[in-house]
Amino acid sequence: MKDGDVRQAATRPGRPPLRRRVAPAVALFILAPAIGELLLGNLRVEETVAFLPVLAPLYGGGALLIRETARRAGRGPATMLILGVAYGLLEEGLADQMLFNRHYAGNDEMGDTYIPALGMGGWLTIGVLTMHAVWSTNVGITLVEALVPERSETPWLGRRGLVVTAAVFVFGTAVTIWGTHHDEHFFATPPQLLGTGAVIAVLIVVAFRRRPAGPLPGNPPRPVVAGLVAFVASGAFLSTADLPGWWSVAAAVALPAATVLVVGRWSRRRGWGRTHRLALASGALLTYAWTGIAMRPESGPKRTADYIMNATLALAAVLLIACAARRAHGSRPPSPVTEKD
Repeated sequence: MKDGDVRQAATRPGRPPLRRRVAPAVALFILAPAIGELLLGNLRVEETVAFLPVLAPLYGGGALLIRETARRAGRGPATMLILGVAYGLLEEGLADQMLFNRHYAGNDEMGDTYIPALGMGGWLTIGVLTMHAVWSTNVGITLVEALVPERSETPWLGRRGLVVTAAVFVFGTAVTIWGTHHDEHFFATPPQLLGTGAVIAVLIVVAFRRRPAGPLPGNPPRPVVAGLVAFVASGAFLSTADLPGWWSVAAAVALPAATVLVVGRWSRRRGWGRTHRLALASGALLTYAWTGIAMRPESGPKRTADYIMNATLALAAVLLIACAARRAHGSRPPSPVTEKD
């Protein structure tokens, strides 16, 4: 092929430049750890600078793999939510193994809901997996897809990009395993690791083999109503950690289950679309934004610089929602049936 032909192929109509094609993937790679750890207020300023390069391969690589594999299979939000739970098990069960380390970071994370037979905490397990499935993965995915509505249901990476992403994710997982073991001097038992791996495998199979339910009559609520429901439900969920004993576990199970049931029925009605999904993600994101300002970092009390950083991140979250809403509302609506779930 001659040089002129190469230039023509690279700029032919309908084929955007490479940097534009991969820009959403890069955005999600950065946004996933920013939401999952920084916005929540878990880290101080200096820890943010030190840990973000370590967190990005794990969080960003995981979220991007979830999104790309689901979209390549023609799947949608339900599949990605299940894969988000599998991601949470991989990170917290196999990588840093917090689910099995009762005194992780020097604190008793399991409290009164410790289950000796499993070596796990009731609320800790449900809480951590829900947070990863919602905030660490799917909130970022939904926001970035809303920013590029014309490509919201198509892959962002080619095969080579997918392989590179998988390699980066494996690297991030390996670094997390090594670093956590070095700091905690803890390793889960073989039955715990094997059981976690088996559950992850089952979740992946269910995610791609499940059959979506049929449509329901009626109209979904307005996006603002969906957003308010997500905001209230996500805030209530984070508050369940303050309930005594097994009441915290019961509430942590009931709230997500009820929310999934309600939203699942809404999503099967004609008229449900990307603006509704964006509203759900926005409600959850705003919950992390206000929670993060008050959250005490794991390494100690907040300082002035930490409050400034968390307030800045909260403002950035609001601006990101506004930008995504503008893009989503200004785009053409998708066809009535565009996904398998």
